[in-house]
Amino acid sequence: MIDWNMHLPALQVIIPMLSAAFVLLLRPRGLAWAGATAASAFTFAIAIMLTIGVLDGQSYVYQMGNWPAPYGIELGVDSFSALVLLIVSGASTLALLAGRKSLDTDIAEERQPLFYAAWLLALAGLVGIPVAADAFNIFVFMEISSLASYVLIAGGRDRRALPAVFKYLVMGTIGATFYLIGIGLIYLMTGTLNLADMELRIHEVADQKPILVAAGFITIGLALKAAVFPLHVWLPNAYTYSPNIVTVFLAACATKVSLYLLIRFDFFVFQPNLINHDIQFAYFLMPLAVLAILVASGVALFEKNLKRLFAYSSVAQIGYILLGASLVSVAGLTASVVHMFNHGLAKGTVFLAIACLATRYTNLRMDNIAGAAKHMPWTMAAFVVAGLSLVGVPGTAGFISKWYLLSAALEEGTVGWILVAAIIVSSLMAMAYVWRVIETAYFGVQANGNEPVVTNTQAVIDSPREAPIALLSVTWVGALANIYYGLAPSLPVTLATNAAETLMKVAP
Repeated sequence: MIDWNMHLPALQVIIPMLSAAFVLLLRPRGLAWAGATAASAFTFAIAIMLTIGVLDGQSYVYQMGNWPAPYGIELGVDSFSALVLLIVSGASTLALLAGRKSLDTDIAEERQPLFYAAWLLALAGLVGIPVAADAFNIFVFMEISSLASYVLIAGGRDRRALPAVFKYLVMGTIGATFYLIGIGLIYLMTGTLNLADMELRIHEVADQKPILVAAGFITIGLALKAAVFPLHVWLPNAYTYSPNIVTVFLAACATKVSLYLLIRFDFFVFQPNLINHDIQFAYFLMPLAVLAILVASGVALFEKNLKRLFAYSSVAQIGYILLGASLVSVAGLTASVVHMFNHGLAKGTVFLAIACLATRYTNLRMDNIAGAAKHMPWTMAAFVVAGLSLVGVPGTAGFISKWYLLSAALEEGTVGWILVAAIIVSSLMAMAYVWRVIETAYFGVQANGNEPVVTNTQAVIDSPREAPIALLSVTWVGALANIYYGLAPSLPVTLATNAAETLMKVAP
């Protein structure tokens, strides 16, 4: 009898990849969405099974074709990759469950099979990166996810997405090229692409200049992919002009995968072998993380478009994740990995609430949603919960990761107090820009009366009140998850702690 459990790492990638070809054949309206949603849900179920196995102490190593590494292709899942798989597959599934009507509005019926096939390819690439155990196949999955993401972003009716996706394409191509150059240099010096084998061999040539150059190329390339400040210029427009449900998917997980790869590669391959690399890593990334937290939060304070506002908020949150990693400690890495999970929850829910608003308001500028809470009270209540989590209010998931980050920073002495001040100031700025939205939606009125007036720039669509029930229900699933993981954070904290101890090579 086949032991399907041992094949789970391969099935995690194969299911969405093969389903993409199948979805192309589903022409009648709604079938392509149903096929893509089923495949995504199956992928999410596999991620849950892998996570349960990892928490039970099971080791997942899969050799394609039974060829042993480093000669064959190896797949593997540990605590860190399991957490990222949950984020990616969960975000994809919830976005698809919520978004049928929204996507029907944004995507022409004859193009929907192509769109959903691209969605599944993006999902396959994003889940492929955490399970791949060699550098070249990581690059292959990176390109699959990137090319499919370009299609998703440009697939809507807003033509402003085209220049946005072109900028994303250029920056993404540069990032991928830098990564590939770095991998090529390492292969030249070590003769291997398998990450575990690379770690064993690289110390023999660690003092050679090609290895040092490779570390620089890989770090900068992945920083471009992850929208690390100041290499984030592609992100605001990509999030703003893509279809609303695509923004939900990408904002919740896309940059997290690149950050996962940056942290995994640096801590697993470079830091154990390159002299003083931990200091260089901290000196390079810590200032950028602090600038991202403060500058991006400051820009968000003055943004009037809701999607662009929270796109800049994402740049700031990426700064939090990098700040934890730049502390180069178990506590800092734990905070960093927990924040990946919690930010995915909070930001995914925020953009789901924005997608709800978009079913009523065609223009998502701040002044056009004045009084929206009177018409969409459940939508705005879910937004409030997600916004509080984004700020880090106690009782929400965001508080847990910020508490861990503050605790890790305080272990760093004088520098730590500076970091704590930056975190507190940026949290206050987050409170300010979240409050701007809440104040406008709950207390905003037009100058000529107590009710918001529909103008030619503010159109109300279809239903006089709430968003479609499927979209609203999934939004509340996200909101309740933010509360649940704020009160019972053991799952992400356990996975993050195990991941940090593995990366820092500390015995659990």
